[in-house]
Amino acid sequence: MNAVLIAVGVMLVLSLLRINVVLSLTVGAIIGGLAGGLNIMDTIDAFVGGLGGGATIALSYGLLGGFALAISRTGVPEVLVKAILSLVQHEGDSQKKGAAKALIFLVLLSLAIMSQNLIPVHIAFIPLIVPPMLKLMNMLEIDRRLIASILTFGLVMPYMFMPYGFGLIYQDIIVTQMGLAGLDVALSEVPKAMAIVALGMAVGLVGAFITYRKPRQYKTVEVEVTNAPVQEVKTRNLVFAAIALIASLAVQIPTESMIIGSLVGITILYITGALKLKEADEVLSDGMRMMAFVGFVMISANGFSAVINATGDVEPLVANAMKIFDGNVSVAVFIMLVVGLIVTMGIGSSFATIPIIAAIFVPLAVELGLSELAIICLIGTAGVLGDAGSPASDSTLGPTAGLNVDGQHNHIWDTCVPTFIFYNIPQIIFGWLAVVFFL
Repeated sequence: MNAVLIAVGVMLVLSLLRINVVLSLTVGAIIGGLAGGLNIMDTIDAFVGGLGGGATIALSYGLLGGFALAISRTGVPEVLVKAILSLVQHEGDSQKKGAAKALIFLVLLSLAIMSQNLIPVHIAFIPLIVPPMLKLMNMLEIDRRLIASILTFGLVMPYMFMPYGFGLIYQDIIVTQMGLAGLDVALSEVPKAMAIVALGMAVGLVGAFITYRKPRQYKTVEVEVTNAPVQEVKTRNLVFAAIALIASLAVQIPTESMIIGSLVGITILYITGALKLKEADEVLSDGMRMMAFVGFVMISANGFSAVINATGDVEPLVANAMKIFDGNVSVAVFIMLVVGLIVTMGIGSSFATIPIIAAIFVPLAVELGLSELAIICLIGTAGVLGDAGSPASDSTLGPTAGLNVDGQHNHIWDTCVPTFIFYNIPQIIFGWLAVVFFL
């Protein structure tokens, strides 16, 4: 049996059994290497030799985590929460239910989108802002499944389409892993390739609005919410935080480096005193620790890819697959998208899926005669599929954490199932159409 299939199969089975994905990747790589005719030392050498390929992504994640937590300590999230709650509650008190609902939807969608790029705090804003809103949402009889869908859209769509913040990291992974698989592409091509798929997500969001537009009643349960900031919020710190964010984004765009952008932002917070020197080490360490897991996954995934390439079984796999598909591009693309969905659903990370599938999909797509844009779209879509809807994904765990503080929002049925239906299905359809369009 083909060593690549064995390696991927072992990794998938272990991941689906909830074995830590880093361990799953390592075990899968070793078994795949042995199955491909490598001895244990050659397999280990190939794995270790490939680890360095994930270092840039791991460092990007670590510094971004540190920068995000440093920004949160300046008081920016607390100020945003207070301002937003003041606006929303004012609209609710005036009995303008339609306007209040629209404002809540717009605020949550905007914050979710900005959490991936402009204010890169990821899901950290959700526990701050959603629980204080629940009482008002109950009064307005808003279906929380719609809120979960809005938040997940804002957490996923930006990184797959916008090359900033987490989006720059995701798209850089696509470019890097495609290069390792033998196809060099430009980072600037990724947003073009993913535009149609992003449109598919927007269609799914509209579908969620239509489906969950009817009022839904919840019991009013008092929950303990901490609105007060943990430390005094100083205006000067807010100003310097804003400068740091703007500077970070301004540097990140021309350099296409999240590392440089994060370093510039952190340095500004250091120099201005917005980040106190006596607290800086702890804050940055905690932030890096917050993102460490994804970094380890990316490093391990690169080792996994190196072992797969070292076996030499990629080409035979492609040749055999071509016989099965018999040149049917449409069927091949659909099957690859489904495989991407299964992988991401299992491990809960689109970022970690790309290195796993790129080694197989890129050579196969080239053999099928797909254009560069079509292959980018195929890899990017196969990677993002399953982030929405996966029980193990931050994009579903985050919304549930905020919406279920009173015990009335089920993680699977109220977050995972709705987001799976309204985002994964459109992504497969629009992703398939986009690949065919770019042919």
